[in-house]
Amino acid sequence: MRVWKHTDHTLIVEDTPWIFGLVLIIMFMVFASIGIGLIASGEWMGLMFLLIGLTVIPGVAFLLIQRVQVVFYRPEGWVEIRRINLLKGRQTIRHKLDEISRAIVQTSSSGKGTTYRVALVIDHGQSAGTHPLTTVYSNVGKHHNVADAINAWLSPDQQAKAAPPFGA
Repeated sequence: MRVWKHTDHTLIVEDTPWIFGLVLIIMFMVFASIGIGLIASGEWMGLMFLLIGLTVIPGVAFLLIQRVQVVFYRPEGWVEIRRINLLKGRQTIRHKLDEISRAIVQTSSSGKGTTYRVALVIDHGQSAGTHPLTTVYSNVGKHHNVADAINAWLSPDQQAKAAPPFGA
């Protein structure tokens, strides 16, 4: 996750899983190449490699790769969480900007290490609760920097700075 645009009136953060996508493309090519090579040499085991390369790996990409863009727009007082993936298409969730209390970094620990995701906290109203910006945890990106940027942008000092001058 990274900050894509930061002005007094607009903050855009996004998460595009480029590394995961590239790994899947490489795996697709390796499995398909091994499969074709084995089939060409008369080994029917190559069919299994080819099927994995042509079905399982694209299936994983279809299910798991998701682009997330979060737009904070001060002039109209809203924040939109936009998610796009091949399975569910485009999803947009909009909250009032004044409902957002702060951004936090959620952590998940396992034997393989610690992973993170940024979430928005809404303390009151119909949408009260913690709203993760991404559905998965990751160890790629600067999650704490993104949460700090969101909190700084939401701060009263920043809001006063972005307000139009008196009489405008």
